[in-house]
Amino acid sequence: MIGQILGERYEVQQLLGKKAGRRTLLARDLKTQELVVIKLLSFGSDFEWDDLKLFEREAKILKNLAHPCIPCYLDYFEVNSLTTKGFALVQTYIPAQTLEQYLQTGRTFTEAEIKHIAKALLEILIYLHGLHPPVIHRDIKPSNILLGERSGNSVGEVYLIDFGSVQTILATETGTRTVVGTYGYMPQEQFGGRTVPASDLYSLGATLIYLVTGIHPADLPQKDFRIQFEVAANLSPSFSNWLKWMIEPSLEKRLSSAAVAISTMGSAYAALDKPQSINLPTLVGGKPDGSKIQLTKNQDSLEIIFPSVNFKPSMVFASLSVIGWNSFFLFFTIKALLEPFSTNMKFLALLPVFPLGYGCWITYYLVFVLFGRLCLRLNSEQMTLTRELFTWKLDQRRPLPRQSINKLVYIPKYFNKIAVSALYIWSGEQKYQFNVTTKKDDFIVSEAELEWLAHELSDWLGLPITNPMGS
Repeated sequence: MIGQILGERYEVQQLLGKKAGRRTLLARDLKTQELVVIKLLSFGSDFEWDDLKLFEREAKILKNLAHPCIPCYLDYFEVNSLTTKGFALVQTYIPAQTLEQYLQTGRTFTEAEIKHIAKALLEILIYLHGLHPPVIHRDIKPSNILLGERSGNSVGEVYLIDFGSVQTILATETGTRTVVGTYGYMPQEQFGGRTVPASDLYSLGATLIYLVTGIHPADLPQKDFRIQFEVAANLSPSFSNWLKWMIEPSLEKRLSSAAVAISTMGSAYAALDKPQSINLPTLVGGKPDGSKIQLTKNQDSLEIIFPSVNFKPSMVFASLSVIGWNSFFLFFTIKALLEPFSTNMKFLALLPVFPLGYGCWITYYLVFVLFGRLCLRLNSEQMTLTRELFTWKLDQRRPLPRQSINKLVYIPKYFNKIAVSALYIWSGEQKYQFNVTTKKDDFIVSEAELEWLAHELSDWLGLPITNPMGS
C-alpha cells in the first residue's frame, strides 16, 4: 500500500502494524503536509461484525477526547478502492517508540523512572475515568504506551494510544459485552466481559511489572491468581506493596480508582523529588521474641489480638486501692442500712455519687487490665477496634470502611523529642492510634512490637509505611 492515497488526501508512507483485518499506517496529509496515523479496518475473510462495532466505538470516543497525551481524532471515512474495502480512522502522529519496543531493544528502567511512568498514566486514567460516562481503555500494555525521548531528568513524555478496545461504563451496563484485552494484562472480571475503572488499574500494574522484571506477566508464576513478581524484581517494599494492591485479583480488594492509586503512591513518589533528612530505623520483619500479641492473617482478613498484661509489681498499689476503697464504701453502706430508718436516711443521703463511681471505675480498670484484650480486625469491607472482656465487647469504635484506609504512619521513639513510639492507621480523616508508653496498662509493651505490627499491616494493606514528615 506504500504510495497509495486514501480518502483522496492521505498518502501512505509506511506500515506500522498489522493484525487480523486491521492495519496501522503512517501517512502524510497532502493538505497540511503533516504526518498522521491511519487505522484501517478491511472487509476480508477474517472480518467479524464485532470488529466493526469496536472500530466505530473507537472513532466516536476518540472524537470526544481532548488530552495532550492521547492522539487526537482527525478524520473518519469509508475506503472503497479496487484493493481495499473498509473504514479508516485518522489520528495525530506521535513521534515516539512504545515501551514494548524499548524493552525489546534491551532498555531497562529504574524504580524512579517506573514511578514517573505510572504517575503519568494514572493522570491520563483520572481524565478518562472522570468523563461522563467514564471511558475504560481495556487494553493497557507496553505496546499501547508511547514514551518520548529523555529530556533532562525526565524519563520522557508518556502517551496512551490504541483505543480499539475502549468501552464506556454506559455501554457496559446497557449493551452486549465483548471480551477484549490481552492475556497477562487482563483482570479476572474482564474475562467475564465485565469492566470497571479498576480493571484499567490491574492492566497498568501488570504493565509496570513487565517494566520492572523484563518478563511478560503471563510468564511469571501465579498463586491464587496473583502474579508473583517479587522474586524477579528489585523494588523498595513500599512500591512492591503498592504494585500488589494494583494487581489484586479480587476487584473488591483492588485499588478502586486512579485517584486513589496516585494518592497512595504519592508518598513514595514525592520522596524522589524531596528527599527527607530524617533516617527512620529499618522496621523489623518478624515477631519479636517474647511478644504475646496474636496475629492471624490470610488473603481475606487480618486479626490482631493484644492480650491482657501479666500482673506487675506496679499494680499492687492499684489493687490495694480497689480493695481499700470498696471495703470502706461497703462498710459505710452496711452501717447505713443497719441504722433505724430515720437515721438510715441521713446516712444514705450522705452517700456521695463520686466515690461510688470511682470505686466502680478502678475495679473495672484492674479487672480489664488483668483479663481484657484489645482486638483489631480487618477484612475486605471494614476495620474495627474493640475492647473485650471475656466474651463481652465493652467498647467498640465505629467500624471504618476498608477502602478508605489511605495512610500508615509510624513514629519512632524520640522523634521530634517525643519519647513515645506510635503507629497511626488513617481512614480518611479518622485514625486508629497505637502507642508504646510507660503506662502499666499498655497492650504494646515494646517498640519492636510496634515496628513488627507496622510491617505486617503495611504488607496486608498494600500501603507504604510513611514517616512523620509525610514522605
